[in-house]
Amino acid sequence: MCQILLSIKPEYVEHILSGNKRYEYRKQRCKRTVDKILIYSTHPVKKIVAEVSVSSIVESSPWKVWELTKEFSGISKEFFDSYYKGREKAVAFELGDLKVYDPPLPLAFFGVSSAPQSFIYLPE
Repeated sequence: MCQILLSIKPEYVEHILSGNKRYEYRKQRCKRTVDKILIYSTHPVKKIVAEVSVSSIVESSPWKVWELTKEFSGISKEFFDSYYKGREKAVAFELGDLKVYDPPLPLAFFGVSSAPQSFIYLPE
C-alpha cells in the first residue's frame, strides 16, 4: 500500500468532501501505485482534513481525461484547460471511500514538518 499527502486548496477540498469532486487532477503520475491520499487543505486551514482511497487512475490526453471525468471534476473546463495547457498527458485520481478527520489533524501527526508543494509519499 502506498499513500501520499496532497496539498489542495480549501475550495476544492469542500467539493471533495461534498462528493461533487470525485477526481483529483495532476500533471504527472506518481512513480509508485497510490492506494490512499491524505488531503491537506492549504491556507487558511493548514490541516489534514481527510483521507480517501484511490479507486483508479485515469491517464491519457487532456481531452480524453476531461471527457471521462468531467461530470464529477469539481472544476470548470476553463480551469482544466489552463492547468493542462501545452501538456500531452493528464492524470486523474478517481477518489473512492472518504474518511473525514474530525477534528482535522496537524501535519506533525503524520511525521511531516511542512506542507508539500504538490505531494509527498508517506510511510506505510
